[in-house]
Amino acid sequence: MNRPEEKDKGLVLKEYGRNTQRLVDYLMTIEDREKRTALAKTLIDLMKQLNPATKESTDHTQRLWDHLYIMSNFQLDVDSEYPLPEKSILGKKPSKVPYNNNQLKFKHYGKNIELLIAKAMEIESPEETENAVIYLGRLMKRFYTTWNKENVEDEVILQQLNILSKGRLTLPIEKIKNENLFNITLGEPSKDLNKFNSLFVNYPDKELNRSNGGNNNGARRSNGKPNNFKKRTR
Repeated sequence: MNRPEEKDKGLVLKEYGRNTQRLVDYLMTIEDREKRTALAKTLIDLMKQLNPATKESTDHTQRLWDHLYIMSNFQLDVDSEYPLPEKSILGKKPSKVPYNNNQLKFKHYGKNIELLIAKAMEIESPEETENAVIYLGRLMKRFYTTWNKENVEDEVILQQLNILSKGRLTLPIEKIKNENLFNITLGEPSKDLNKFNSLFVNYPDKELNRSNGGNNNGARRSNGKPNNFKKRTR
């Protein structure tokens, strides 16, 4: 009876099994290059079925060819659109992922809110700036209540908006309260607010996600799905 270590001897990538390794070894004995190439492509199709997890990656075909080359000890010579990789890839360590060093003033709003505020600070029209304050105030109030599960006073939202905008986005608190401008339970927004909302409908996702790798850090709806700022605030 063969011991487990004897069975694994000569088996390069265990996820494909011994039979696949034997097919690779047989492939190396074929002298006709055209026939060898045709059988190599057939073997790649077989490997796709044996290791379906590779289909989840965008470069799964490239990865399968790399595995085939590895199982042949980098000696397989075929006509393929994927070249023979360097042997050094086996011992190569993955590059380090830089740590997210974003210093968020208020984590429950996320980095995207700060990017939206920066966008609003570029507006020159006083009327559109006021609409921006109303829009952002409602948005921040919605995120605050979702994150903290409690009601929040308009003064708190306005104060935090002032901090994030360095005092450039503000409105009189009396006006906000008298007209319920930060009320997130209102119906359809006014046409003016819709105009401001449209500024962010086509706001590039790359810009919104550039600084935090796509993580909105707390800016989520109550159903758990990320808020992409394309839905009009009620």
